[in-house]
Amino acid sequence: MNKKLTVIIIILVSLSSIGLLSIQVYWIKSAVQVRQAVFNRDVDMAMQRVVFTIDKLRYQEYYLNSTEFYRKNLNAFALFDSLNRDIDSQSLTLASANDLNLLLEKRMMLSNRYQQLFARFKQPDDLKFFTQHKNLIDSLVRNSLSEKNIKTKYEFGIYKPIANAMILQKTGKYPTELLSKSFVYNLSPLGNNIQFPLKFLIYFPQEHLFILKKLYKLLFVSLGMFFIIIGSFSFSIVVINRQKKLSEMKNDLINNMTHEFKTPISTISLVCEALKDKDVKKSDDVYNSYVSVIDEENKRLRTMAEHILRSATIETGKLKLHKETLDLHEILQNAVNSKKINAESKGGKISTEFNAEKSTIFADRVHLTNVFVNMLDNAIKYNLHEPVISISTRNLQEGILVDIADNGIGISKTNQSKIFDKLYRVHTGNVHNFKGFGLGLSYVKAIVEQHKGKITVDSELEKGSVFHIYLPNEKIISHG
Repeated sequence: MNKKLTVIIIILVSLSSIGLLSIQVYWIKSAVQVRQAVFNRDVDMAMQRVVFTIDKLRYQEYYLNSTEFYRKNLNAFALFDSLNRDIDSQSLTLASANDLNLLLEKRMMLSNRYQQLFARFKQPDDLKFFTQHKNLIDSLVRNSLSEKNIKTKYEFGIYKPIANAMILQKTGKYPTELLSKSFVYNLSPLGNNIQFPLKFLIYFPQEHLFILKKLYKLLFVSLGMFFIIIGSFSFSIVVINRQKKLSEMKNDLINNMTHEFKTPISTISLVCEALKDKDVKKSDDVYNSYVSVIDEENKRLRTMAEHILRSATIETGKLKLHKETLDLHEILQNAVNSKKINAESKGGKISTEFNAEKSTIFADRVHLTNVFVNMLDNAIKYNLHEPVISISTRNLQEGILVDIADNGIGISKTNQSKIFDKLYRVHTGNVHNFKGFGLGLSYVKAIVEQHKGKITVDSELEKGSVFHIYLPNEKIISHG
């Protein structure tokens, strides 16, 4: 799949995913709005019943007070009616202005007595009424809401506009919210408060949470689908990128292998042709020289084949380690001896500083030797100067830490986390002096981890690298 087609597919899938998510968000938002409308309707229906019951109680009390007042003052009302009729009859037989003045004075006196009588009539005491019936009102509200399947926390209050005061609250915790965010219902006016009726307020602190709980199944499914889409899309992009990188690394591997194998094969072919050429004089020295070249190139081919086979064995999980009690310093010294000539041929040197007092480990001799030979081979190969390599050891946390430092080309911070990946090779720009398959460090890491160890690197471009290899000796401690 070419790069352009991959980009187009990613864009199309991204747009489709965004479209689906947008539609899902729209439907969820619509569902929330519908639930909000249903909640508002149910609250209104429930509170209308509550307000009707409160009004009925208030009217009953007001009626009882009025009836009691009229009963107690029945004689006074009868006397007022009799006097009023006398005044009306006298007004029909007025003879002079003096009679009119006397009549007006009588009517004024009667009116004053009326006012004095009604002044004794007690107007409704709102604070007393609602305080006495607070628990009853709370019960009415709770039952009415339960009938509408509204089971959430609420706060109610009675507001008196003429006094601009909240005369009653259920708990007193939400005075501001009651005035600004509550459902408001007018109570029927009584007495002198006709223009300023009391208001019944109810507020739900967890209203939005209650509505969302009604939609939790839809929200759960939607969130699940959302994460599945995002996860699948992200996974697809990661897989595509990995496949692309793997394809590129495999192509590099094939090119490197072709080049690496082609050189010794060509050399052996040329030597064979020279040996077959009858025109070339063959002395013992010439024969020995040609055989030596063939032997060296054959060893080179065998080494490269072993690298590839070792990598394949580790990849399939068929690698079996033959562990035994070993002296790590001896393993290191053998690796140094095998690569010492290579370093000196480039004008360099390899120094050792074995400070570990306990150097005994339980390990595979062959593979562990290959690990350090690989490390030294890289330190020599990836170097534009005379290689200066130092190996030091020290005991650390029931194990041994081996530090391998060099003055090579170094590794950038970006590449340090990738150099142990299989087939990965650090790009060297226009410098093409470094050959390899990208299998060495992945093999090193796999063998170190098989020994329950760990390998890390500290490096800086053009300033060299230091590889830290930690190998535990717990096996020796527990069985020593």
